[in-house]
Amino acid sequence: MRNHFNIPDEVAHGVSRSAQDFLNALAGIPKATAVAPAILHEAGSRYWQRQWAMWTRLPGASTDENAQPASRDPRFLAQEWSSNGWYSMLRQSYLANAGLLEDMVGATGYSESDKHRLRFFMRQFIDAASPTNYLTTNPEVIQAAIESNGESLRTGMTNLFGDLSRGTITITDESAFEVGRNVAASPGAVVFENDLFQLIQYAPLTTHVAKRPLLIVPPCINKFYILDLQPENSFVRFAVEQGQTVFMISWRNPDAEMAQTTWDQYLESGVMKAIDTALAISGADKVNTVGWCVGGTILSSALAVIRAREEDKVASLTLLTTMLDFTDPGDLGVFIDEQTVLQRDLAIGHSGIYPGRELGFVFQMLRANDLIWPYVINNYLKGKNPAAFDLLYWNADSTNLPGPMYTWYLRNMYLENNLRVPGKLTMCGTPVDLGRVDMPAYVLATQEDHIVPWKSAWCSTRLLGGDVRFVLGASGHIAGVINPATKNRRCYWVDDNSGNSGNGGNGGADGTGSDDAEGWLANAHKASGTWWNDWNAWLQPHSGDRVKARANPGNRTFRPIEPAPGRYVKVRAD
Repeated sequence: MRNHFNIPDEVAHGVSRSAQDFLNALAGIPKATAVAPAILHEAGSRYWQRQWAMWTRLPGASTDENAQPASRDPRFLAQEWSSNGWYSMLRQSYLANAGLLEDMVGATGYSESDKHRLRFFMRQFIDAASPTNYLTTNPEVIQAAIESNGESLRTGMTNLFGDLSRGTITITDESAFEVGRNVAASPGAVVFENDLFQLIQYAPLTTHVAKRPLLIVPPCINKFYILDLQPENSFVRFAVEQGQTVFMISWRNPDAEMAQTTWDQYLESGVMKAIDTALAISGADKVNTVGWCVGGTILSSALAVIRAREEDKVASLTLLTTMLDFTDPGDLGVFIDEQTVLQRDLAIGHSGIYPGRELGFVFQMLRANDLIWPYVINNYLKGKNPAAFDLLYWNADSTNLPGPMYTWYLRNMYLENNLRVPGKLTMCGTPVDLGRVDMPAYVLATQEDHIVPWKSAWCSTRLLGGDVRFVLGASGHIAGVINPATKNRRCYWVDDNSGNSGNGGNGGADGTGSDDAEGWLANAHKASGTWWNDWNAWLQPHSGDRVKARANPGNRTFRPIEPAPGRYVKVRAD
């Protein structure tokens, strides 16, 4: 069923839910501010000082100290925002009002977690209210309309109605990409499939390969090909070029047939089945593993079950921007409370599908000034079409989640943070303890990650039972991971003297005695370039002897089913 704007109900629900959270958060401001009158008074004084400065400098607005905003706010890059008195006043007034609202949040008597929640939704309101987002208050939009005799506005309306019918904002030229042609194009074959996933084995690019294969577990909330976009930025291709036999899980995009799929099935029928298949095909004694984001959480859970069963199948674990301790879940935490999780439990906890578009909208809200408002301005107000960008194409290729799996994950990870407690959770009929995950681990966090805060990722070093190499990469959740060795850009931080020596979460997290993330960072040194090369050097000793690369994928038991990337990844969410 669709509403009168023809927006899918799941998207409308996401918007209305976010708006209701915002209104609920704002409702407590008047009462809470009374407990901090001094802070509120200071905020008011600062606001009126800004207003006074703005009005007294209006005739010469271009000389105002805020008249060069480019380094602070990319929304106001147009020259008119500093050279034109009216637009300069509009910009300064907006920034002053935004500052006052943010200061009011700081003046409330809420706990820090509640302030974080309130600040997030206040920021959504502030971002939406920017004068750059509206036809009559954006000089670039007005100029484009004048120069095109209104054609830009007509095209913008066409773009708007097109997106309304799709139920999502177009953020890239989707016609420029095709899965299997110019993204997810690394050669290989699907060598196994069940109702939950396909397993891809990639073709070798070296004459000899490591005896132990490398299994990658991507997040099930996105398609796997973020790790295989195009050859120059493909992590898959990099690993194959280093002589790894790479296996990739390609999760099925859930539909009604998967409405009752559970977390345990993602472990037993997903990761654990993939491990056994990779071992059977390679003939190796153990497999090396990589997990990204929630894929890393699923992988770590599966390894905890494996070790609880006294099985020794995995040589190493690599976690890329993964949370195992959800004490500080970052901005995603503002959407998680008992009421929200209970509502999800009642709606889809036993059977149902959580729509990928709704989840995608939540992630867009986390970076609204990057993933929402620039496209509102360019697509609808300026009548432009977004450029082709492979990463944004992947970002728009959403996936659904089975209701039972999703609600169990929300409650036990984000809400109750049970995974970090030994024996608290039973998975696949077995009480699990991450301290028993005692193989060597490489844990990557990224400095500007808004989904997995780097200090939360660091907490994994306190939970895993083996030797841990923790690395902090530059940039964010995606760009910090997809930092190809061919470009060797950015930097990372590492402490070569640190290592969690099998403490299983009991005691300090590294050999220097640091027991918190800041302590680790104080001892770490900065290295230039990508972490990919550091990871490859770390992985080699766990990869086993070199053997001649096989010409054909699979074996007699697991015969190739279809060429990579397979059918599952091509299924779009409804």
